[in-house]
Amino acid sequence: MKIEIINEENEIVFDALVSGVREHNFESMGTEKSIPLSVVAKNDNNEVIAGVSGRTIYKNFLIEVVWVDKKLRGTGLGRKLMAIAEVEAMKRECVIAQVDTLSFQAPIFYEKQGFKIIGKVPSFFETPERYFMMKTFI
Repeated sequence: MKIEIINEENEIVFDALVSGVREHNFESMGTEKSIPLSVVAKNDNNEVIAGVSGRTIYKNFLIEVVWVDKKLRGTGLGRKLMAIAEVEAMKRECVIAQVDTLSFQAPIFYEKQGFKIIGKVPSFFETPERYFMMKTFI
């Protein structure tokens, strides 16, 4: 056995790890594959100005990133994109959505969308609190 530390992106290693997790998941849950799900808004120059991106698997919508350009925050665009993404997730038979966020990011935004805090990592030293949040669709 050889143990190695890698300090850069390595797609081959990452893909091997994901493959191992998938194999384990398939043994426990069946062979469902995750399907990417992104809903984005673009400006007149076709530049992304906001979006929600994640994936659906095993009746879960796993939200990986939500972002709205600073100039457009508070306009309802984020709420609109989240609603569209949730509808699409429900079409894929998802029953919950999950997201995690830092205390200075958007926990209040997610709570306004119906998410509940189901876990948190407290602040320590100079790190912010991290919230794990979930919303049920049923």
